[in-house]
Amino acid sequence: MNFEDFREYCLGKPFVSEGFPFDKSTLVFKVGGKMFALADVDSFNSVNLKADPEDAIEMRERYRAVQPGYHMSKKHWNTVMINSDLPQDLFYKLIDDSYNLVFQSLSKKLRNELALG
Repeated sequence: MNFEDFREYCLGKPFVSEGFPFDKSTLVFKVGGKMFALADVDSFNSVNLKADPEDAIEMRERYRAVQPGYHMSKKHWNTVMINSDLPQDLFYKLIDDSYNLVFQSLSKKLRNELALG
């Protein structure tokens, strides 16, 4: 996977915005103002994705590519290495899971407001 494929996939999800809130190289994807994915645009070696705590541990045990979240809560975030032992379809599923976790954590009111546009 390359950076543009990753970016397009994230932006293809409903109500997603992107920006550089931390520095000029860390691109952050948000839904409803909350982060669900982060990646370094200069050295696209890994991405940080939100994860259910139990799933996060399981994925770390199964794949070398999945590590505790770098500079993030180790309980709720994983750092996933690009082009590693993780099957690509599973990589996309982890992005989906991250997005869904964050979207579902939004208030019902905010979810409705987003849907109404």
